[in-house]
Amino acid sequence: MPTGIIARLLIDKGFGFIRDDGGTEHFFHRSSVRGAVFELLREGQQVEFTVEDSQKGPRAGDVRLIEG
Repeated sequence: MPTGIIARLLIDKGFGFIRDDGGTEHFFHRSSVRGAVFELLREGQQVEFTVEDSQKGPRAGDVRLIEG
């Protein structure tokens, strides 16, 4: 599973962007977050995720915080 950090977070709009370990940013929607409350996420937190196809191109899915 790819890992990265939450690079940008727009709580009021319900989405954000994850920067993977290679520097690529992936869009994610609040509905993709698992095991955490979207509104409590913060920029800089480490996450793991899957890459899914969407109508607008690849996006992050199954987003989970990495504890530690």
